[in-house]
Amino acid sequence: MTSTPEPATRDAVLVDPGWLEAHLHDPSVRVVEVDVSRRAYDEWHIDGAVLWNVYADLKDADYRLADAAALQQLFARSGIGSDSTVVFYGYAPAMGFWLMKLYGHADVRILDCSRETWQREDRPRSAAAAEPAATGYTVAGPDGRLRADHATVRDGIDDPGVRILDVRTQAEYRGERFWPSGGMESGGRAGRVPSAVHQPIDDLYDDRGAFRPGTDLRSVFPAADGAAAAKAADAVEAADPGRPGELITYCTIGGRASTAWFVLTYLLGRENVRVYDGSWAEWGRMTGTPVERS
Repeated sequence: MTSTPEPATRDAVLVDPGWLEAHLHDPSVRVVEVDVSRRAYDEWHIDGAVLWNVYADLKDADYRLADAAALQQLFARSGIGSDSTVVFYGYAPAMGFWLMKLYGHADVRILDCSRETWQREDRPRSAAAAEPAATGYTVAGPDGRLRADHATVRDGIDDPGVRILDVRTQAEYRGERFWPSGGMESGGRAGRVPSAVHQPIDDLYDDRGAFRPGTDLRSVFPAADGAAAAKAADAVEAADPGRPGELITYCTIGGRASTAWFVLTYLLGRENVRVYDGSWAEWGRMTGTPVERS
């Protein structure tokens, strides 16, 4: 393993709302809202932002990531060029960030405040869908160091050099629900990947929806409750940037897993973190995948 990198400067991967407002009409900046439906976007969105609907644009019918050709078309019709600064916000901004890094885009950032804060501060908004000029964007090959598929996760269950982090809620982890909303899935199984450490990410943000300081973020990742004390100790080691080995994060559709990956990689400087983007929507619906329940 190479030496542990220093955490990225926050200014390199996060933008405050004042910066974004000042650059909304900069042709080199593209703004993307990532959400699971059109409802919030159609009500209002940051002026000039395009929408990436997780289910319609980023996932196929089996909740697997869209293929490279479809994503290349998405990037192009979003007005993104190879030199664009792309700023994500919304329900799952880290998922957009991870996706663009997966395909090698250089300048990707996340708005460091919530959607509600942008509205509360009366910053520029619109209800009209943005229609940027399409570009000739060409995606590079995906970076396998950032992504884990279901076979990689299965291999990691008994590998002492791999920690699998389940960043869902306690109810999902225990197998009491399939979807975070509380629903079950026809033909699907609720539960967790065997050996996965429960590592919820409930306290990443302050009251403005900005990421907390690094010292606070580091304390989030060891969080686990009484019955999981032994695994919590493992989780402390797993989230320690000085610890060798690989981390794989998963959730339900990849949004929370990408957020954990972003914080660990870019704000805490942890190497060797991968996202299982298929997450439980894939694992829990597949035949033959091992599932544990409490």
